[in-house]
Amino acid sequence: MTAQAHGDAIEQAWRDLVATARRTAAEGLVVGTSGNVSVRVDGDVVLVTPSGVPYDRLGPGDVLGVGLDGERVIGSGVPTSELPLHLALYRATGARAVVHTHAVHATAVSTLVSELPPVHYMTAALGGPVRVAPYALYGTAELARNMLAALRGRTACLLANHGTVAHGDTLDQAYDRTAQLEWMCRLWLTASSVPGRTPALLSDSQLADAAGRLRDYGRRPPDAPPA
Repeated sequence: MTAQAHGDAIEQAWRDLVATARRTAAEGLVVGTSGNVSVRVDGDVVLVTPSGVPYDRLGPGDVLGVGLDGERVIGSGVPTSELPLHLALYRATGARAVVHTHAVHATAVSTLVSELPPVHYMTAALGGPVRVAPYALYGTAELARNMLAALRGRTACLLANHGTVAHGDTLDQAYDRTAQLEWMCRLWLTASSVPGRTPALLSDSQLADAAGRLRDYGRRPPDAPPA
């Protein structure tokens, strides 16, 4: 990749990151400067939101990038305090984007159960029932380890008394998984709050069937006539 192409890729990725970060605030998944977003560009460069800067103030000149070792390679800002969490996920998986939020319903669920009960078939889209990582202080290696264990075989998890983490191949995918998780948490809280009633849950086989169907979602069946 030429230097010009590399620079263009960084600029576009930063614009996408800022747009995603602003979306988490606009849609109520974070408050103030809480939460953080990152995207991996050109192999070992990770663009991250800076610490303590409101998303609506971020612009092209605020681009901030680090290597997988955490050393700053682009910009002069201070990376998010949750940098260890993001880098641990990139080092351990094939993730290309990570979204971390303090979504209200998801955080509430993280204080009640060790795993989000499978109340909806979209559980399968996240790899199965969403686990809750045990509590650890924010910004620590312990939190990163707990998160990785909870994410095994999953694309999203809850952090106890803290929030959510979701990853994907793109920022849009990571964000969509975050929003889906928050919606399912809200659904479970709503259903479980009905006095005298217990929400019906999906079985492993039902989730497996849904996972198979979701893999083909939006694709034309091989034997279907041309659209």
